[in-house]
Amino acid sequence: MAYEFSIDDVDFLRSRYGTKALEVVADFTLTPESLLKEMPDLRARYGDRAAALVETVRTRRKAVGKLSDPERLLASDVALQQATASQVAAHRAADIAARRPGAVVHDVTCSIGSELMALATADGIGGVIGSDIDPVRLAMADHNLRVTDTAAPWLLARADALAPMSTADVVIADPARRNARGRTFKLEELDPPLLELMAVYAGRELVVKCAPGLDYRLLRDRFGFEGQVQVVSLDGGVREACLWSEVTRPSRRATVLRSDCDDYEITSEDPDEIDGPGVGEWIVDPDGAVVRAGLVRHYAHRHGLRQLDPQIAYLTGDSVPAGERGFRVIDQLGVSEKVLRGALAAHDCGSLEILVRGLDVDPDRLRKRLKLKGSKSLTLIMTRIGRAGTAFLCEPGVRV
Repeated sequence: MAYEFSIDDVDFLRSRYGTKALEVVADFTLTPESLLKEMPDLRARYGDRAAALVETVRTRRKAVGKLSDPERLLASDVALQQATASQVAAHRAADIAARRPGAVVHDVTCSIGSELMALATADGIGGVIGSDIDPVRLAMADHNLRVTDTAAPWLLARADALAPMSTADVVIADPARRNARGRTFKLEELDPPLLELMAVYAGRELVVKCAPGLDYRLLRDRFGFEGQVQVVSLDGGVREACLWSEVTRPSRRATVLRSDCDDYEITSEDPDEIDGPGVGEWIVDPDGAVVRAGLVRHYAHRHGLRQLDPQIAYLTGDSVPAGERGFRVIDQLGVSEKVLRGALAAHDCGSLEILVRGLDVDPDRLRKRLKLKGSKSLTLIMTRIGRAGTAFLCEPGVRV
């Protein structure tokens, strides 16, 4: 069960004594196993504050790679899970600054302030307001902003997201995507509910961060959403579907952010003419943001690729776009286990990555049934071309 911070905890952690205590606790191992021996010592030193210190240090460790300078931040484990990654937030802040230079931006569900920190440090943002109904998270946000080298002036207030309390140029919201049953993708089960949020801020520039599984087509067709849908990924993982209420063109945008190479974007206004289906030397699996935004053909056009099948997102061609993972085709096969087992034995395969799209196949169960005994590592891509199941035996994937 996650530790529940109190305002007193936050006040202690922000104090000079709490800051020193955090430095001491950071030298402990703090694994579930080590805590059995470490916790008595920590309780003897810090009493009732020991649990808050441990949770803070462990959360900071989890935040490495997600939030900038996590060793100075305050966050609970649950708040960290919900927080926007710094790289994603920074890209959005730059977007807003480019569209609305000097804008005042209000995050009405600011939580611990991950979005606020990016906004307050971005060039071109005129001011930042953060509000949240949770006083503990608001106190954490106050600390996190104070230890950040902010450029724009900022203000925090306790307020309900459905009760507007500013006239900011741009409003940002991130409805909670969990309820008592776990993660939810239903529009009416978000907190605050998405449709209520959009109604309250109708006529204002509203940016809403939603789960990547959001059915944005339903939002358009049934509820008349006319803005832009931006699907964002970071280092291969799709992070969110972002709704921009006052941005109508392009209607869809895939934003691919990467730590080790250049970012890129594909939009619905890019050309999408490509050659007919076929099989080239390489198979390319487009980034998830491109697939979820329905921009596979647009991406293929940009890189001179084509689809294996018009209804399947796998692409193929004679080269692999920079930064993407490609699979060099060795053989094209049927999908019966007898055929696959024979081909894998012939290629001396002992380790197999199985990728599936368009077929009802469980990769783990299939791998066990194939009884691999060879020495080589290979990749098997299983998909559908027309109505026929088809498998491609490939060299292990490489990132170009």
